[in-house]
Amino acid sequence: MTKFGPLTRAGALAGLLLTAFAAGPGPAMAAPADVALLKSYIGDWRGRGTLVGASTESVVCRLALTQGNQDKVNYNGRCTMAGTNLSVAGTMAYIDQSRRFEAAMTSNATFSGIAVGQKRGNNLIFNLRERTPDEEGKDMNISAQIVLAGDAIKVVFEVVYVESGDSLRAEVPFSR
Repeated sequence: MTKFGPLTRAGALAGLLLTAFAAGPGPAMAAPADVALLKSYIGDWRGRGTLVGASTESVVCRLALTQGNQDKVNYNGRCTMAGTNLSVAGTMAYIDQSRRFEAAMTSNATFSGIAVGQKRGNNLIFNLRERTPDEEGKDMNISAQIVLAGDAIKVVFEVVYVESGDSLRAEVPFSR
């Protein structure tokens, strides 16, 4: 069984916040209700959850969402676990050209990407599924879901290392 080092865990944690936030290229001309939904999450968020893999560890996160350019919402987050820090940043928006919400992210763990969001009632759900190499070049399958619901954000994230089958799973509920 592979032992997950701090950088690998940081790479995995990057996906925790990846799916909830960001925008694709070009200006967005979203409907007022879509813009209002995104802006309703502006503020400071805190989360605490558990990362389960070869061992179980506590994850503590902070997330700040702020007004961006045009109808975009910027975010900046940080998670700490077992002495490892992960920073993420990006934007989220409704993209008229593709008729969907999108979230893009960059991180200090060489992980970045774009997630697609769907509106379900008054909730916004972002899903991401990707295959990418870790810091050591080993392929990993990443799946993540972030649910923006009411006055809460919930992140569920899983990484499976293709070669070994080892996995990491995290669930972090956020509140204001």
